[in-house]
Amino acid sequence: MLKIAYSSTYSHPLPKGHRFPMEKYELLPEQLVYEGLISKDSFFEPEAISEDWILSTHTLEYWEKLKNLTLSKSEIRATGFPLSKELINREIQIAGGSVQAALYALEFGIAMNIAGGTHHAFADRGEGFCLLNDIGITANYLLKKNFAKKVLVIDLDVHQGNGTASLFGGNDQVFTFSMHGKKNYPHRKETSDLDIALEDGVDDEIYLGLLRSNLDLIETLFMPDFIIYQCGVDVLSTDKLGRLGMTIPGIKNRDKMVLEFGKKWNAPIMCCMGGGYSPQISKIVDAHTQVYRLAMELFF
Repeated sequence: MLKIAYSSTYSHPLPKGHRFPMEKYELLPEQLVYEGLISKDSFFEPEAISEDWILSTHTLEYWEKLKNLTLSKSEIRATGFPLSKELINREIQIAGGSVQAALYALEFGIAMNIAGGTHHAFADRGEGFCLLNDIGITANYLLKKNFAKKVLVIDLDVHQGNGTASLFGGNDQVFTFSMHGKKNYPHRKETSDLDIALEDGVDDEIYLGLLRSNLDLIETLFMPDFIIYQCGVDVLSTDKLGRLGMTIPGIKNRDKMVLEFGKKWNAPIMCCMGGGYSPQISKIVDAHTQVYRLAMELFF
């Protein structure tokens, strides 16, 4: 059974007019059930991640400021979100959802978190709609619990996974791979184990060719026994923040390439959704749905 982390807290309301599309977290589960891809039994309510696991990835000073709502105005501004206790609880639950989805992936080969992919959160600060790095927390959980020895992070959001790259720089148990817009946020990039910076307007053919060749390269550099896949859909040509030229069929082929890569090497995959900012919410939901359709097709 495909197991999917989902909570109503994922749709935590933001001030009217905020550009982050929280409604996608409600619409995507509805779409999956409507299509008959999964039943409601596939969803599980994630538990909040414990403080010990947050501190496996984030500094005590940052975590204390975060949970006590004492971030400075500039620190809050960098996150892009108005700080609140409800928002912190949401982030804690998202991180818990990714860890629990990873455990289900060990059992079933693949599992999903409707939210997550908060790859801009550093050990000591939040940025770009990310407060806690669920990718980092999940990787550290798997490694410290000896559920995995080699974790590959495949980050195909249009924005570089700068926080994740920073967290695992010099860690030979985690390989970070990011394909992202060269001129897009963040303007100051970190160094992943493998970075592919894309020019504006890159289309499906160029993107998929680069992805294929770099997955082949990773096979020669690092053999994972677990994959965390950040499958953001802000690579779409319609995305307000993306600046690339991909189509929904292109995203489907992208996701298929990654899922088949994991299946080929018998590496369980935890998928977290990442970004998507197209003006039409239906485009965002349809693009995100591709990876669920493929998971059911390839693994169940």
